[in-house]
Amino acid sequence: MRRLLGGSLVALCALVAYLALHYPLLDLPYFWDEAGYYIPAALDFFHRGLLIPKSTLPTGHTPFVPVYLAAAWKVFGCSPTTTRTAMLLLAFLAIVGLYALARQVASREVAAWSCLLLALSPLFFAQSTLAHLDLAAGVFTLLATITLLRNRYAWFAITASLAVLSKETAVVLLPVAWLLLGFRAKVQRTRPARAAWLWTAFPLLPLLAWTVNYHHVTGYWTGNSEYLRYNLYSTLSPARFLLTLLRRLYELLVGGFNWVVVLAAIVGAGQERQVSGSMRSGTTSGPFAARREFYLLASGLSSAYLLLLSVVGGAVLPRYLLPVVPFVYLVLTISVWRLRKAIARLVFIIASACFVSAWFLNPSYPFPFEDNLAYADFIRLHQQAADFLERLPGEPRILTAWPATDELAHPVLGYIQKPLRVVAVAGFSESDFRPVAPDSFDLLYFYSRKWEPRDNWVERFPVAKELQQRYFDYAPQIADSELIRQFGLRLIAHFEGRGQWVRIYSRH
Repeated sequence: MRRLLGGSLVALCALVAYLALHYPLLDLPYFWDEAGYYIPAALDFFHRGLLIPKSTLPTGHTPFVPVYLAAAWKVFGCSPTTTRTAMLLLAFLAIVGLYALARQVASREVAAWSCLLLALSPLFFAQSTLAHLDLAAGVFTLLATITLLRNRYAWFAITASLAVLSKETAVVLLPVAWLLLGFRAKVQRTRPARAAWLWTAFPLLPLLAWTVNYHHVTGYWTGNSEYLRYNLYSTLSPARFLLTLLRRLYELLVGGFNWVVVLAAIVGAGQERQVSGSMRSGTTSGPFAARREFYLLASGLSSAYLLLLSVVGGAVLPRYLLPVVPFVYLVLTISVWRLRKAIARLVFIIASACFVSAWFLNPSYPFPFEDNLAYADFIRLHQQAADFLERLPGEPRILTAWPATDELAHPVLGYIQKPLRVVAVAGFSESDFRPVAPDSFDLLYFYSRKWEPRDNWVERFPVAKELQQRYFDYAPQIADSELIRQFGLRLIAHFEGRGQWVRIYSRH
């Protein structure tokens, strides 16, 4: 009982600390894909009970996160603060789940370090308050893995079903689970019970039910015509597959200072002593067997996600890898721990400091703002710009590109009190502005829609730029001087912060 109370107190203190670190972010309006799909989908369920949204274009995503957010709004009120706190609780559950998983295969200190690395990593830290699907899929994938290692197959059916209902790509967990059952059969020279196979296949049923219902309502088995073109048909190229796989490996093992832990883990793996006789001889129970099965699951799941996300997905977003990030940090932590303990602890302290710095340091190449706290800078700048536009007299027509179009048109997203008159342009490249008539707008809301630093590596290397343009739709934003010349603009407001900016131009 004393141990249970002590563990609960530690968990409570950790939760309070994690909430405190995110406190400045909890009241921020909605950002990018939140505003474009996930929040409208949750609002459709909250107000009208619709599992398939009508107020935004349906994408085929399974409905757990919108339902979860709607339930939180029902209890605590519909607001960005409720949304971000609800997502933060899921993130903390992932940290707790990683600790529970790590304790099955490693020491208490290894578990603690792996959790700290996960909690402070810039991608996980930023995504902890954003209403996306991948965090929830990662939480239930972790819990499903724990149940699988403990032979709790009925619980696996429940947690894996929740993972699949969080995001359909989590279905890759199932063949990995079947691989483990086959491995156990080979090692133990016995067939797994039929119930084990049935329970591990059970999550296919809710996914099938969702797919059939989605097809009945929309006429598509998943997504929509544009969604399928962008996320599947346009990605089926061997060259793009290879380039995307390399980008995925970079995101997982190098970006955000992950290379610090990876290098130490490589050294630790090289210094590993000869394994114990019990592990070498094929022990089928105890911590060695659990660690061996964990390595099988971690490697299988990581490989499945890397391959899947290199084949499908028009946007190569690092957040899609969140379901495997905890496994990677645990594997790396175990390897680093093979170094001398003082050196290993120093590595973890240095890596933690680097991770915290990466919350604020942006790379020298284009990256999604949501990979660190750049997304908060984006939101705050757009709040200032929206407040300025709301105060202008009359009802000027405002030309801008998504997501600012939604920010200025929908008060529920948190930027405005009443809808403004918005004229949409597809993007901010030169080609996007060619069909725009000068008399179609009064103001231009121009902003840093992409991260393009002055020493942009993509611009410095022509080959890299050509590959980005050919396979990843990269196009630099049009220069302000060209817009001023083309439309006769005059700058009336400018907002800037940490490398991002918003400029409001008038035609008069």
